[in-house]
Amino acid sequence: MHTSGPLIGSSVQLDKIAEKDLKELWDLVYEKDHPEWTKWDIPCLPLMPMEYERFYDQMVNLLKQGFDRQYAIKVHNEIIGIVFYNWEQESSNSLEIGLAIYRPEYWSEEIEIDALKTWMDHLFETFSIPRIGLSTWSGNERMITVAKKLGLMVEGRIRKSRLYRSRYYDTVKLGILREEWELNKHR
Repeated sequence: MHTSGPLIGSSVQLDKIAEKDLKELWDLVYEKDHPEWTKWDIPCLPLMPMEYERFYDQMVNLLKQGFDRQYAIKVHNEIIGIVFYNWEQESSNSLEIGLAIYRPEYWSEEIEIDALKTWMDHLFETFSIPRIGLSTWSGNERMITVAKKLGLMVEGRIRKSRLYRSRYYDTVKLGILREEWELNKHR
């Protein structure tokens, strides 16, 4: 996936991650032992500590290979989080998206909707995909609300599949078809 510049939303800018971003990104993700943002991340994906040098080496290697599955979310030229996609099944053109906002002062539906809308526009324009999916957990009600406001529908619910702090939560699978996205864009 090749882009010539940043992806501009109404309140955010999405930039390909560059080597100059790596220290700021590492600070946001790994500098603190228990960053606040991890309370809303999918509980089955615990954050494992990583030294900056290892993170830097891994990311530089990925960047040299053309890594483009994550973009930095920026507000006023400051990184506040990332958007990403992963192929669920590339041969079927099925991908999943997500986002992480690392700075609590930017936790708002407006920022999250703008970042995901800008990202989804880009992915639908770039790839010949019939749908975009998003998976989260029932404990992250704000993400479910944001996804629904973007037109994604709950496509499935895997009950009691996430154990977090001695309580079970559901995995919530949401998605939107290309034709639904196109229809929603014109409303």
